[in-house]
Amino acid sequence: MGALCGKQSNESEPFSQPGRTVGSAPSRQSSPHAAVPKISRQGHTLGGSGGGERSDAREAAARAAEERAKKANQPKGKLGKGLARERAQTRTGTLENVSKDERRRRDADQSTEARNYN
Repeated sequence: MGALCGKQSNESEPFSQPGRTVGSAPSRQSSPHAAVPKISRQGHTLGGSGGGERSDAREAAARAAEERAKKANQPKGKLGKGLARERAQTRTGTLENVSKDERRRRDADQSTEARNYN
């Protein structure tokens, strides 16, 4: 008995074959695991000197990181240039721009009132 949507049992499933008694030895089948290859070379000591190869790799990684940082800081297109300009403004520069905008708005409101009054 099985589930309606279950898969059919294969011969390779562990419980599809009859079992064995407790005292009997397991049957010899081919090992499902691959043999572990032997490594003939020596390992590297962590933190040891003689890291000429490692220092070159570190320097290359540092150069690549610096280049990425430079490219990330460059403005891209019209919006990027505008964003860079806004980032470069100081607090006083930002306040002055807001003040100028507010004055222009008030002047526009006053001129609208004068036109509507007459």
